[in-house]
Amino acid sequence: MSGKGVLYLCATPIGNLEDITLRALRVLKEVDLIAAEDTRHTKKLLNHYGIKKPLLSYHEHNRRQRGRELLSRLLAGQKIALVTDAGTPGISDPGAELVALAVAEGIPVVALPGPSAAITALVVSGLPTSSFCFEGFLPAARGARRRRLEELKKEKRTLIFYEAPHRLLETLADMLEVLGDRPVAVARELTKVHEEVWRGKLAGALEHFRQHPPRGEFTLVVGGAPPEDEEGSGAGLSPAAHVALLVEMGYSKKEAIKEVARQHRLPKRLVYEEVHRGEEK
Repeated sequence: MSGKGVLYLCATPIGNLEDITLRALRVLKEVDLIAAEDTRHTKKLLNHYGIKKPLLSYHEHNRRQRGRELLSRLLAGQKIALVTDAGTPGISDPGAELVALAVAEGIPVVALPGPSAAITALVVSGLPTSSFCFEGFLPAARGARRRRLEELKKEKRTLIFYEAPHRLLETLADMLEVLGDRPVAVARELTKVHEEVWRGKLAGALEHFRQHPPRGEFTLVVGGAPPEDEEGSGAGLSPAAHVALLVEMGYSKKEAIKEVARQHRLPKRLVYEEVHRGEEK
């Protein structure tokens, strides 16, 4: 035995307190210490399950000093559970830094899988899930945010972002201007009582949330870049096949027919009739 402790990465519920594994509850009961992003928030979870363990804060503002302290405890043989306010630690939080410190010292790191807002939003989005790109939070400053979106403009994989309610409208507007009017699913309050998933396109999402002030934490799932940097480029495809391509990308059939008619410079009626004939065969 090396005498070193173990760092456990414990995924916690993103809303509904029932979304925690039996293994995570067992580990939280057995460790020497729980390092939490917000000890007050974590205490509610622990009280719900009758768990009494020492808590120590570990967050963005104290990560360097507290990281060294936690590392010392691990080197001394303590078992520590790292939790975030919601979801899997190490995703869009400083947990990744503590993991890197532990790995560098040869301390065992054990992940306990569980909830993740990004994956939860992705699988209910209706957008392609076979390949995706998780971006987390975009920069808060508008110039930096737009530059990052420009860098992602040609990314063909489905894109996943986190966003705070007070920046949602600005982010949707920048996405619409930089990326174009792509399919999007906007999820908020996932697994909670007021869970909502709005599906459509970026222009529609911007209008919807202008009329319904954003509340709660948001996850945005955005369609990847269409082929050849064109909005669902259908070069070499028949109008019916082009409609099928856009539907696969996340468009509704009505939206797809309208877009194909625009790109092929055809009346919508003719595109609709060709699609209808194909469906009857």
